[in-house]
Amino acid sequence: MPPLSCSQCRDNEPLDFQFSYAFQPILNVANREVFAHEALVRGEQGESAYSVLSRVNDENRYQFDQSCRVKAIQIASQLGMGSKLSINFLPNAIYKPELCIRTTLEAAKTFDFPIDQIIFETVEGEEVEDGKWLAEILREYKRIGFTTAIDDFGAGFAGLNLLADYQPDIIKLDMDLIRNVHESRSRQAIIKGVERMVEELGIVMIAEGVETYEEYRCLSDLGISLMQGYYFSKPLFEAKASEADIPWPDCAGS
Repeated sequence: MPPLSCSQCRDNEPLDFQFSYAFQPILNVANREVFAHEALVRGEQGESAYSVLSRVNDENRYQFDQSCRVKAIQIASQLGMGSKLSINFLPNAIYKPELCIRTTLEAAKTFDFPIDQIIFETVEGEEVEDGKWLAEILREYKRIGFTTAIDDFGAGFAGLNLLADYQPDIIKLDMDLIRNVHESRSRQAIIKGVERMVEELGIVMIAEGVETYEEYRCLSDLGISLMQGYYFSKPLFEAKASEADIPWPDCAGS
Protein backbone atom coordinates (compact mmCIF):
# COMPACT_ATOMS: atom_id res chain seq x y z
CA MET A 1 0.00 0.00 0.00
CA PRO A 2 1.21 3.56 -0.68
CA PRO A 3 2.60 5.32 2.40
CA LEU A 4 0.92 8.70 2.20
CA SER A 5 -2.49 10.10 3.10
CA CYS A 6 -4.39 12.89 1.41
CA SER A 7 -3.83 15.10 4.45
CA GLN A 8 -0.06 14.75 4.01
CA CYS A 9 -0.41 15.77 0.37
CA ARG A 10 -2.39 18.82 1.41
CA ASP A 11 -0.56 19.89 4.55
CA ASN A 12 3.13 19.31 3.75
CA GLU A 13 5.37 22.34 4.25
CA PRO A 14 7.51 23.65 1.37
CA LEU A 15 10.95 22.10 0.98
CA ASP A 16 13.73 23.68 3.04
CA PHE A 17 16.28 23.25 0.23
CA GLN A 18 16.55 24.29 -3.40
CA PHE A 19 17.57 22.32 -6.49
CA SER A 20 17.75 22.54 -10.26
CA TYR A 21 18.20 20.23 -13.24
CA ALA A 22 20.62 19.00 -15.84
CA PHE A 23 19.22 17.48 -19.04
CA GLN A 24 20.77 14.53 -20.86
CA PRO A 25 19.59 13.88 -24.42
CA ILE A 26 18.10 10.57 -25.53
CA LEU A 27 18.92 10.15 -29.20
CA ASN A 28 17.51 8.44 -32.24
CA VAL A 29 20.86 7.50 -33.75
CA ALA A 30 19.29 6.13 -36.92
CA ASN A 31 17.61 9.45 -37.75
CA ARG A 32 20.21 11.61 -35.97
CA GLU A 33 17.50 13.33 -33.97
CA VAL A 34 17.07 14.25 -30.31
CA PHE A 35 14.17 12.09 -29.14
CA ALA A 36 13.94 13.33 -25.55
CA HIS A 37 15.83 14.88 -22.65
CA GLU A 38 15.97 13.17 -19.27
CA ALA A 39 15.73 15.63 -16.38
CA LEU A 40 18.39 14.81 -13.77
CA VAL A 41 18.28 16.58 -10.44
CA ARG A 42 21.21 18.78 -9.42
CA GLY A 43 22.01 21.38 -6.79
CA GLU A 44 21.28 25.04 -7.51
CA GLN A 45 24.80 25.58 -8.81
CA GLY A 46 25.08 22.23 -10.57
CA GLU A 47 26.16 20.21 -7.54
CA SER A 48 25.76 16.43 -7.63
CA ALA A 49 22.42 14.65 -7.45
CA TYR A 50 23.53 13.20 -4.10
CA SER A 51 23.75 16.70 -2.61
CA VAL A 52 19.99 16.95 -3.19
CA LEU A 53 18.77 13.37 -2.80
CA SER A 54 20.56 12.97 0.53
CA ARG A 55 18.12 15.53 1.95
CA VAL A 56 15.03 13.59 0.89
CA ASN A 57 13.36 11.59 3.65
CA ASP A 58 9.99 10.06 4.51
CA GLU A 59 8.70 13.41 5.74
CA ASN A 60 9.40 15.42 2.59
CA ARG A 61 9.31 12.68 -0.07
CA TYR A 62 5.90 13.64 -1.46
CA GLN A 63 6.67 17.36 -1.59
CA PHE A 64 10.03 16.67 -3.24
CA ASP A 65 8.42 14.47 -5.88
CA GLN A 66 5.83 17.15 -6.67
CA SER A 67 8.41 19.95 -6.71
CA CYS A 68 10.62 17.96 -9.08
CA ARG A 69 7.85 17.68 -11.64
CA VAL A 70 7.08 21.39 -11.55
CA LYS A 71 10.74 22.44 -11.71
CA ALA A 72 11.56 20.13 -14.61
CA ILE A 73 8.60 21.36 -16.64
CA GLN A 74 9.35 24.99 -15.83
CA ILE A 75 12.99 24.81 -16.94
CA ALA A 76 12.19 22.74 -20.04
CA SER A 77 9.62 25.33 -21.06
CA GLN A 78 12.05 28.20 -20.47
CA LEU A 79 14.61 26.39 -22.64
CA GLY A 80 12.10 26.01 -25.44
CA MET A 81 12.54 22.26 -25.38
CA GLY A 82 10.95 20.77 -28.47
CA SER A 83 11.78 17.15 -27.69
CA LYS A 84 10.02 14.99 -25.14
CA LEU A 85 10.88 15.59 -21.48
CA SER A 86 11.53 12.54 -19.33
CA ILE A 87 10.85 13.00 -15.61
CA ASN A 88 11.74 10.44 -12.96
CA PHE A 89 9.13 9.93 -10.27
CA LEU A 90 8.99 8.28 -6.86
CA PRO A 91 6.26 5.60 -6.95
CA ASN A 92 6.43 5.17 -3.17
CA ALA A 93 5.50 8.87 -2.77
CA ILE A 94 2.12 8.59 -4.50
CA TYR A 95 -1.14 8.04 -2.64
CA LYS A 96 -3.77 8.35 -5.38
CA PRO A 97 -2.45 8.82 -8.92
CA GLU A 98 -5.48 10.78 -10.09
CA LEU A 99 -5.04 13.28 -7.24
CA CYS A 100 -1.24 13.41 -7.01
CA ILE A 101 -0.97 14.22 -10.73
CA ARG A 102 -2.90 17.51 -10.39
CA THR A 103 0.20 19.58 -9.63
CA THR A 104 1.85 18.25 -12.78
CA LEU A 105 -1.14 19.10 -14.94
CA GLU A 106 -1.28 22.60 -13.46
CA ALA A 107 2.45 23.10 -14.16
CA ALA A 108 2.07 21.91 -17.75
CA LYS A 109 -0.76 24.41 -18.24
CA THR A 110 1.06 27.27 -16.47
CA PHE A 111 4.27 26.82 -18.48
CA ASP A 112 2.50 25.87 -21.72
CA PHE A 113 4.21 22.49 -22.00
CA PRO A 114 2.15 19.78 -23.78
CA ILE A 115 1.38 16.74 -21.61
CA ASP A 116 1.91 14.41 -24.58
CA GLN A 117 5.50 15.65 -24.62
CA ILE A 118 6.12 14.39 -21.06
CA ILE A 119 7.51 10.95 -20.23
CA PHE A 120 7.18 9.63 -16.68
CA GLU A 121 9.75 6.99 -15.81
CA THR A 122 10.39 5.13 -12.57
CA VAL A 123 13.37 6.66 -10.85
CA GLU A 124 16.70 4.86 -11.16
CA GLY A 125 17.40 2.73 -8.10
CA GLU A 126 13.98 3.28 -6.49
CA GLU A 127 12.85 -0.05 -5.10
CA VAL A 128 9.15 -0.48 -5.74
CA GLU A 129 7.37 -2.01 -2.77
CA ASP A 130 4.32 -3.14 -4.75
CA GLY A 131 4.63 -3.90 -8.46
CA LYS A 132 0.87 -3.93 -9.00
CA TRP A 133 0.65 -0.50 -7.38
CA LEU A 134 3.27 0.83 -9.78
CA ALA A 135 1.32 -0.66 -12.68
CA GLU A 136 -1.79 1.18 -11.44
CA ILE A 137 0.12 4.47 -11.30
CA LEU A 138 1.52 4.05 -14.80
CA ARG A 139 -1.85 3.00 -16.17
CA GLU A 140 -3.46 6.17 -14.83
CA TYR A 141 -0.67 8.37 -16.21
CA LYS A 142 -1.04 6.77 -19.63
CA ARG A 143 -4.81 7.29 -19.52
CA ILE A 144 -4.28 11.01 -18.90
CA GLY A 145 -1.98 11.29 -21.92
CA PHE A 146 1.56 10.99 -20.59
CA THR A 147 4.13 8.62 -22.06
CA THR A 148 5.21 6.00 -19.52
CA ALA A 149 8.58 4.30 -19.12
CA ILE A 150 10.24 1.69 -16.91
CA ASP A 151 13.83 2.57 -16.09
CA ASP A 152 16.63 0.09 -15.32
CA PHE A 153 14.81 -2.81 -16.96
CA GLY A 154 16.71 -5.96 -16.05
CA ALA A 155 18.06 -4.64 -12.75
CA GLY A 156 15.50 -6.59 -10.70
CA PHE A 157 13.19 -3.90 -9.30
CA ALA A 158 10.95 -3.54 -12.35
CA GLY A 159 11.18 -6.66 -14.44
CA LEU A 160 9.07 -9.32 -16.08
CA ASN A 161 6.39 -9.51 -13.38
CA LEU A 162 5.67 -5.80 -13.75
CA LEU A 163 5.68 -6.11 -17.54
CA ALA A 164 3.09 -8.88 -17.27
CA ASP A 165 0.75 -6.54 -15.38
CA TYR A 166 1.40 -3.42 -17.42
CA GLN A 167 2.97 -2.61 -20.76
CA PRO A 168 4.57 0.86 -20.73
CA ASP A 169 5.34 2.86 -23.84
CA ILE A 170 9.08 2.60 -23.21
CA ILE A 171 11.58 0.46 -21.34
CA LYS A 172 15.15 1.56 -20.68
CA LEU A 173 17.68 -1.24 -20.54
CA ASP A 174 19.78 -1.22 -17.40
CA MET A 175 23.25 0.17 -18.09
CA ASP A 176 24.91 -2.92 -16.61
CA LEU A 177 23.56 -4.85 -19.60
CA ILE A 178 25.07 -2.26 -21.93
CA ARG A 179 28.56 -2.13 -20.42
CA ASN A 180 31.02 -3.84 -22.79
CA VAL A 181 28.11 -5.46 -24.62
CA HIS A 182 30.31 -5.84 -27.69
CA GLU A 183 32.49 -8.29 -25.74
CA SER A 184 29.68 -10.33 -24.21
CA ARG A 185 27.67 -12.93 -26.15
CA SER A 186 25.39 -13.42 -23.14
CA ARG A 187 24.51 -9.71 -22.96
CA GLN A 188 23.88 -9.61 -26.68
CA ALA A 189 21.61 -12.65 -26.45
CA ILE A 190 19.64 -11.15 -23.55
CA ILE A 191 19.20 -7.84 -25.36
CA LYS A 192 18.05 -9.58 -28.53
CA GLY A 193 15.55 -11.60 -26.50
CA VAL A 194 14.19 -8.51 -24.74
CA GLU A 195 14.02 -6.70 -28.07
CA ARG A 196 11.86 -9.44 -29.61
CA MET A 197 9.61 -9.50 -26.56
CA VAL A 198 8.97 -5.76 -26.38
CA GLU A 199 8.45 -5.51 -30.13
CA GLU A 200 5.65 -8.06 -29.80
CA LEU A 201 4.18 -6.01 -26.93
CA GLY A 202 4.43 -2.72 -28.86
CA ILE A 203 7.02 -1.23 -26.50
CA VAL A 204 9.91 1.04 -27.52
CA MET A 205 13.36 0.21 -26.11
CA ILE A 206 16.12 2.65 -25.10
CA ALA A 207 19.70 1.63 -24.32
CA GLU A 208 21.07 3.88 -21.58
CA GLY A 209 24.62 4.23 -20.34
CA VAL A 210 26.29 3.98 -23.75
CA GLU A 211 29.89 5.11 -23.18
CA THR A 212 31.98 3.87 -26.12
CA TYR A 213 31.87 3.64 -29.88
CA GLU A 214 32.08 -0.17 -29.64
CA GLU A 215 28.98 -0.31 -27.42
CA TYR A 216 27.13 2.02 -29.79
CA ARG A 217 28.14 0.00 -32.85
CA CYS A 218 27.10 -3.31 -31.29
CA LEU A 219 23.72 -1.95 -30.15
CA SER A 220 23.12 -0.39 -33.55
CA ASP A 221 23.89 -3.74 -35.20
CA LEU A 222 21.35 -5.32 -32.85
CA GLY A 223 18.73 -2.95 -34.25
CA ILE A 224 18.50 -0.49 -31.36
CA SER A 225 18.11 3.11 -32.50
CA LEU A 226 17.29 4.97 -29.26
CA MET A 227 20.34 5.50 -27.05
CA GLN A 228 21.52 7.65 -24.17
CA GLY A 229 24.93 8.01 -22.58
CA TYR A 230 28.19 9.85 -22.10
CA TYR A 231 29.45 8.71 -25.50
CA PHE A 232 26.98 11.17 -27.05
CA SER A 233 26.51 13.80 -24.35
CA LYS A 234 26.89 14.31 -20.63
CA PRO A 235 23.98 15.95 -18.78
CA LEU A 236 23.83 19.67 -19.55
CA PHE A 237 23.13 21.89 -16.56
CA GLU A 238 20.02 23.97 -17.20
CA ALA A 239 20.54 23.50 -20.95
CA LYS A 240 19.27 21.31 -23.77
CA ALA A 241 21.08 19.67 -26.67
CA SER A 242 20.31 20.16 -30.33
CA GLU A 243 21.14 17.82 -33.19
CA ALA A 244 24.07 20.10 -34.10
CA ASP A 245 25.58 19.63 -30.61
CA ILE A 246 25.85 15.84 -30.84
CA PRO A 247 29.09 14.24 -32.13
CA TRP A 248 27.21 11.69 -34.22
CA PRO A 249 29.34 8.59 -34.87
CA ASP A 250 29.92 7.17 -38.31
CA CYS A 251 30.41 3.61 -39.39
CA ALA A 252 34.18 4.03 -39.65
CA GLY A 253 34.70 4.91 -35.98
CA SER A 254 34.23 7.64 -33.38
